[in-house]
Amino acid sequence: MQDKGMASQSDQQRSQFESEAIRISQAAEEKGLILRLLGSLAFHVHCPRYGYLQKALGRAYTDIDFAAYSQQASEMTPFFSSLGYQEDREVNLYFGAQRMIFHHPAKHFHIDIFYDKLSFCHDISWVGRLEADSPTLPMAELLLEKMQIVKINEKDIIDTAMLLLEHPLGDHDQETLNVKLVSRCCAQDWGLWRTVTMNLRKVAQLSKGYQQLTADQKTTISSQVERILERIQGEPKSMKWRMRAKIGDKVKWYRDVDEVG
Repeated sequence: MQDKGMASQSDQQRSQFESEAIRISQAAEEKGLILRLLGSLAFHVHCPRYGYLQKALGRAYTDIDFAAYSQQASEMTPFFSSLGYQEDREVNLYFGAQRMIFHHPAKHFHIDIFYDKLSFCHDISWVGRLEADSPTLPMAELLLEKMQIVKINEKDIIDTAMLLLEHPLGDHDQETLNVKLVSRCCAQDWGLWRTVTMNLRKVAQLSKGYQQLTADQKTTISSQVERILERIQGEPKSMKWRMRAKIGDKVKWYRDVDEVG
């Protein structure tokens, strides 16, 4: 079964998604709502030099995903209604504290809002972090969003490769991938460490097979991956991490997720 995020998509379709994502982000800011893009559109916004690789490598937009704080959840339905959206009442009724979904009946956009954290193969929290960047999640969380997926898809490899090509590594969030935060998260949770390090190696390996990338770009991706792995390896591990490491792969270290957007 083909990954729904890998398909041909016209420039017009791509432009419509990009424009709508920015329209919503700007409207939210005007209303005092903290909404931050995640997923494919967030990577495109954060990678102005290398965003073209999504189209070149067959990476399609399928929906518009946002991160938010649960304390503002009650304001989302009137906000999205003002923009022409209708809520998925069943999902929002049962999961509104964690996730809400909205649809645009005319433009056919699908909106997913995740509150406080992603809870897929692993938990990636952004409590207290959304103010660090705009209009997307901070890049450390963008990287972890992709690297926490155990059954990683090609679209996730492409997005991550773009991010590694575009931005330097460092210990802060200003147009920099905060590898210090990534390392600390992995040092607290052996399961997350196991999945993230596995997937970073996959990014370096699989990127070598893309003919659309130059030799220098492939080298850059591999170098960035190695630097991140070195930082993760060197970060002091928690007692919880060390205890779980003794068990290793003999016990499942992640949650099964059928599909991650």
